[in-house]
Amino acid sequence: MSTPAPQPFDEHALRHALLGPAGRWTRLDVVEETGSTNADLMAEAVAGAPDGTVLVTEHQTRGRGRLDRTWEAPRGSGIAVSVLWRPEGIPAERLGWIPMLAGVALLDAVRAVAPGVVAGLKWPNDLLLGHDRRKGAGILAEMTPLSGGGPGVVLGMGVNVDAPAGTLPGTATSLAAEGAAVDRSELLVTLLRNLAERESAWRAAAGDADESGLRADYRAGCLSLGSEVRVELPGGAALVGMAEDVDPQGHLLVLEPDGHRRAIAAGDIVHLRPADRPDA
Repeated sequence: MSTPAPQPFDEHALRHALLGPAGRWTRLDVVEETGSTNADLMAEAVAGAPDGTVLVTEHQTRGRGRLDRTWEAPRGSGIAVSVLWRPEGIPAERLGWIPMLAGVALLDAVRAVAPGVVAGLKWPNDLLLGHDRRKGAGILAEMTPLSGGGPGVVLGMGVNVDAPAGTLPGTATSLAAEGAAVDRSELLVTLLRNLAERESAWRAAAGDADESGLRADYRAGCLSLGSEVRVELPGGAALVGMAEDVDPQGHLLVLEPDGHRRAIAAGDIVHLRPADRPDA
């Protein structure tokens, strides 16, 4: 039996669900294909795109991750979306919570539409699915240049929804591969509503992750905490220890065997892996 063709996103329905009185976003566009929604939205930000702009594509050919990693998913098999925020007045040291905020919003959305799938977060913001804890989504936040409509953050998210297991790398999975039949549009709407609510509460608290409740919810959903991890650093160095907690700045607190506790920033690492799974 052949696999049914994926249903394309209905731009009109998405706008009705998410813009104006029904939602907190200000502009939403769907494009058939692009290299990178983050790159496109970055250019729009420089040109003055407003706070709350959303860009969605059916097919992203050069998706971008941390450290210039790239990826491509089969057409219509997932969600590739970027949003633009201009969180004025938020202290710079609190902006690192934005991708972690997105991770919590995504985790909540997946749990809402696919309650039978085991899901959690790997610090700082990868979505892990299934009992084998394989990567089901990635998140990338980038600061915009100080031009156009002022400073801002472009946040990109790529979610594996319908991709069959055989089309994915060994360390990746999808909701379909984990046994969940999920409508992409339903997941996208749920995700963007969660994202808007989370960011609004965080912005109202001036980026304070404790006051907004973000830190507590993040800690509850982070599978890295309480486990032995291997933190791979630039230049080939690494440290192994217990991932104890996430501090108010979003740093991972790692307790080394000698009792020394280190605060690790997401931008300072190459990989975070389970200590007993060096290839995960």
